[in-house]
Amino acid sequence: MNYDNALDHALAQLHDEGRYRTFIDITREKGAFPRAVWTRPDGSRKDITVWCGNDYLGMGQNPQVLAAMHAAMDAVGAGSGGTRNISGTTGYHKALEAELADLHHKEAALVFGSAYVANDTTLSTLRRLFPGLIIYSDELNHASMIEGIRRGVGEKRIFRHNDTAHLRALLAADDPAAPKLIAFESVYSMDGDFGKVTEICDLAAEFNALTYLDEVHAVGMYGPRGGGYAEQIGETARIDLFNGTLGKAFGVYGGYIAASARMIDALRSYAPGFIFTTSLPPAVAAGAAASIAFLKTAEGQKLRDAQQLHARILKMRLRGLGMPFIDHGSHIVPVIIGDPVHTKMLSDMLLDEFGIYVQPINFPTVPRGTERLRFTPSPVHDAREIDHLVRALDALWSRCALNRAEASA
Repeated sequence: MNYDNALDHALAQLHDEGRYRTFIDITREKGAFPRAVWTRPDGSRKDITVWCGNDYLGMGQNPQVLAAMHAAMDAVGAGSGGTRNISGTTGYHKALEAELADLHHKEAALVFGSAYVANDTTLSTLRRLFPGLIIYSDELNHASMIEGIRRGVGEKRIFRHNDTAHLRALLAADDPAAPKLIAFESVYSMDGDFGKVTEICDLAAEFNALTYLDEVHAVGMYGPRGGGYAEQIGETARIDLFNGTLGKAFGVYGGYIAASARMIDALRSYAPGFIFTTSLPPAVAAGAAASIAFLKTAEGQKLRDAQQLHARILKMRLRGLGMPFIDHGSHIVPVIIGDPVHTKMLSDMLLDEFGIYVQPINFPTVPRGTERLRFTPSPVHDAREIDHLVRALDALWSRCALNRAEASA
């Protein structure tokens, strides 16, 4: 085989389909978020506003978070020095896990290098802990959940998105004595819709199944203490395992699982993706713990309230222009373009002409024909920036002769 030719063919296919991904060189300025500086390929620089970041509440710039990280680095240095089992467990890691367990009202938590690794490792390890486990997975679950379910040896059932009647039929068709787990999300990040948490918990209770909820796009954002969507609707106690991230609303880095002490002890002891991975740097753990603690307070609720307000304002303005966006009541605002080439073109024009940065979302992240620009308004996007975005979209829609439509329900 000519390996270079094979690589050229694979990359050319992405270019031909309009799906080739380009990294944008962005420098965030401390204290100025969502403003940043874009360094063009020719080396020139342009001031821009970030509209697609997952630092949903701007906590990556929070003074308390930064102070905690500086203090930890000054105290113990940069890296953790090893895996948790060798030399990588510190007071910072234990404090972070205590904050996470408290956040979800669980007995314990376990921190991983990322939420992707936490999902992949946990779901595959659960099959080892519960021989014969059948996993029921929402068809729109994140790639990390899909990979973890695939890697473990055992049966899986895929139910139609948020279709609890289909899930019930699948559960009823299987051996009542078989161990079961239902894996789903609380906020699906591409459409911004909510999982049917209560209904799925009802089915889990009826069929003696464990519940596994990915709250990656909800922790910090919903609930009176930022515990996620399950906390907001009063269903925390009915979730057996929570997955979450420290890199979105909490503004730092890492992922975790929160569950019973017995469950966490078993995962800690059996999960290869935890056992053989160097632990988070202490400064990162300290910053994440400070962010979680802050968002549990009234000040954290002020950020959540401001974020929801700005999301509603943006949606109202887009609806007034007839923009084809999806509104499920969450903090995510997807504007549907429907063509990968056009989506990339609009993204480029917004950046180059208006200083607005929003990445195109294409297949396989979303189905073909639903390509989109995904906006994530934050508490620190002010009225002027919202107005600038709306006017820019209006101008480009008219210039490019794109269809306008009412927002989806």
